[in-house]
Amino acid sequence: MKVSKGRSFLFRIPEDEEFGAFINGFAKRHNVLIGTVTAIGTLRNPKIGYFDEESGRYRVMELSGTYELVSLTGNISIKDGEPLAHIHVALGDSDGRLWGGHLIEGEVFVAEVFVQELLGEILERKPQKNGLALWDAEGL
Repeated sequence: MKVSKGRSFLFRIPEDEEFGAFINGFAKRHNVLIGTVTAIGTLRNPKIGYFDEESGRYRVMELSGTYELVSLTGNISIKDGEPLAHIHVALGDSDGRLWGGHLIEGEVFVAEVFVQELLGEILERKPQKNGLALWDAEGL
């Protein structure tokens, strides 16, 4: 797929907002249909997970407290006709341990975000046999 850079956005999410919902709303308001997301900051009581192939569902880890957002990376594409951010995080706790996975939910304490819009063919997430909603594989 060939893409080119579109607009770039650099902003801070207000405290107490849910990170993923805010990014989805931001993408919709600014008509960002495909793009990348990175961020740093701090999240409270985040829920992260990983996809369990056997059960076909995400296993969710609910973390309690405040966690440093060491790294956040993701993408924006279309699912069910709306922009959807797919986000992975690395979160540091007060003992220096690192937790990571798919961001299910996270209340923002501080979040400085960079969104890079991409222009080109729209990527749409479609239900797959494995239970995930994925883009078509390259070459299909």
